[in-house]
Amino acid sequence: MTVISSVKNLEALSLTVVAEFDAGVERVWQIWEDPRQLERWWGPPTWPATFEKHDFVPGGEASYYMTGPEGEKARGWWRFVTIDAPHRLEFDDGFADDNGAPVAEMGTIHGVVTLEPIGGRTRMTVLSTFDAEEQMEKIVAMGMEEGMNQALGQVDAILAESVNA
Repeated sequence: MTVISSVKNLEALSLTVVAEFDAGVERVWQIWEDPRQLERWWGPPTWPATFEKHDFVPGGEASYYMTGPEGEKARGWWRFVTIDAPHRLEFDDGFADDNGAPVAEMGTIHGVVTLEPIGGRTRMTVLSTFDAEEQMEKIVAMGMEEGMNQALGQVDAILAESVNA
């Protein structure tokens, strides 16, 4: 199983998801830096992502939308804070309106992704920190934890393709 743990901590205002993959750290890093690979797993299988912008440099921004089963769109944005390839990525993450502008009332989530080698495999830890308890409760109630687990469950197939290609 890809996801080995998922822990909500209301006191720390955080959600931590840990997953392990049968690939080296450099290969797993590619699923974050390459927008064509990223959009194949970011979001649950029923809500695939399309990245319209992915300026993967510190201070750069990404914009994307996820398309639901009925064709509805949910937009989001990222602002890359730290990129230390291939081990650490920090970014701010938020909801966007139909024009791609940040929706301030939904707050910002700070994401920290760390990749660690574990005997030829990779452990990925995704730590999401929220602005406030109400924000965290609302976004978790919207299905963020399940969505993240489902999203990460799609990564193994992407990694397997490159090994067999």
